[in-house]
Amino acid sequence: MSASATGLYAGLGEPMDDVRSIAVLRANAVGDFVVALPALEALRVAYPDARITLLGRAWHAEFLRERPAPVDEVVAMPGFPGVDAPLKAVQDASVQERFVAEMRARRFDLALQLHGGGRHSNPLVRRLGARVTAGFHTPGAMPLDRMLPYRDLHPEVLRLLEGVALVGACGHTVEPRLAVTSHDRAEAAAVLPVSGRPLVVLQPGAADTRRCWAPWHFAAVADHFAELGADIAVNGTEAEAAAVSAVVLATQHRQRVHDLSGRLSLGGLLGLIERARLVVSNDTGPAHLARALGVATVAVYWVGNLIGHGPTASARHAAAVAWRLDCPVCGQNCMSTNCGHTASFVNDVAPDEVIALAQPLYEGPAPADAMLPETHPEAGVHRLTQP
Repeated sequence: MSASATGLYAGLGEPMDDVRSIAVLRANAVGDFVVALPALEALRVAYPDARITLLGRAWHAEFLRERPAPVDEVVAMPGFPGVDAPLKAVQDASVQERFVAEMRARRFDLALQLHGGGRHSNPLVRRLGARVTAGFHTPGAMPLDRMLPYRDLHPEVLRLLEGVALVGACGHTVEPRLAVTSHDRAEAAAVLPVSGRPLVVLQPGAADTRRCWAPWHFAAVADHFAELGADIAVNGTEAEAAAVSAVVLATQHRQRVHDLSGRLSLGGLLGLIERARLVVSNDTGPAHLARALGVATVAVYWVGNLIGHGPTASARHAAAVAWRLDCPVCGQNCMSTNCGHTASFVNDVAPDEVIALAQPLYEGPAPADAMLPETHPEAGVHRLTQP
């Protein structure tokens, strides 16, 4: 019996014979990719000789280009409303049809839908013409050959592991891992040279402003650790520059606080986080990157999001939880609906609560497996090739 047949969710689905090519649809954001890594690793172990193609986004291809990964290539999606584009986005039917034709020509043996409930993604996966399709479905979604119901309020990393078990890929770990390359480290050092002092990374932005803790709360955390002798790196994209600047301007120790908004690629951010003693973040991609490197984290969560994307280990990770259910603007309960307001749901979390969670993690030793050197990737890990 193979190792994959005895892992998580063993017996849910039989492995397939003679699988040479696999397509996986997972075309979303950074954190969503990181939580999918254990499932992708399980798929790689179950089908070691198959070519695994991630149907993702352009950023996936850039991020994975020279990085050990469980997939062999990334094909960037061209924009399908409800899949990798908003429902009302302008469509280019000719580009979509060309993409589908190119994918059908590859004659995938297996196509996995790991991209949500399937209302919009299952028809696309079916159109790929794979020998077997598998994945999730909500009521009314087009059926696949092997299916699981997509239910709300489930841990996403476990959901995806259960999804690949449909085809006999049974994982043995729920903790994602990412490798850091020498290029990542060089980029990080060029932006923020190594000082010899402890490094704390703060991430005050997020795609959804309702998940954003207030800049003055982050500033209180920055000041606390600056007073302990740490350097503070406040990270963000160019679009998050205002949030980063607000944190820096609210601190009392600006000589120790560094504004890195828009200065690092995603790989460069990995190189920076690898050096950190602690990451304090909103519920967003960099928190997941830190966990995938074994770096200690405290993330601020709205309770509804904690269930799906909270940490799966407690030794090095903590969650500060906002229990607010009602919109701070209109008072509507938002557990199952979105009222449309963008005010923060997490500002009720006090800085002292986050600092109390963070302090013992800051004082603790770095984990032995925090680094996965580029020159010594784990056995069996593939490097991405270009299509």
